[in-house]
Amino acid sequence: MPHLALYTFGVLTSPVADPTPLIGEFYDIGATVYREIVQHPGYLAHAEAADADRGGHFGADWGAWGEFAVPAWYGKGRTVETTALAATLSLWTDLRPAVDAIYTGVHRTALTRRYDWFERSAHPNYVCWWVSDGLIPTWRDGVSRLEHLRDHSPAPHAFTFHHSFTPDGTPGGAVTAGPPPGDPSRTW
Repeated sequence: MPHLALYTFGVLTSPVADPTPLIGEFYDIGATVYREIVQHPGYLAHAEAADADRGGHFGADWGAWGEFAVPAWYGKGRTVETTALAATLSLWTDLRPAVDAIYTGVHRTALTRRYDWFERSAHPNYVCWWVSDGLIPTWRDGVSRLEHLRDHSPAPHAFTFHHSFTPDGTPGGAVTAGPPPGDPSRTW
């Protein structure tokens, strides 16, 4: 049975190594979010570096998740001192559990604060796609699909929660949770 791959990417307003309280707050909340998400029904796994310090994305050992990569539009630093991004790559049993985890609980609360930490962007900040059971998506897969989503409409190859597709490529429509339609904090 296929699994859902989910890649997220955002450009932070300050480098990850910035000692200001705002970046510390982002990472404190992030740690709480991860503790909650990994317990969520439907969660399977996420990319974790074996040897990275905060901000050490580019030189880290990501194991089966592959070499860390970012979209072409990322123009900030690539060193521990200058990296200003947050990215995730995860696997889920299905679309519904991913939506529920992201738009409820601590992560939902964090989403309401996203513009305190992230630059606003015309680029998409997440993409979904289906992978075969047993396949681990790579960072390059996520970047490729996010860039495809930016350049084309959602398709079975790269889609969003609002314009989803089933594993067989049939349009699945919108999968919603969290804020009601028309809520200005809705991200998709």
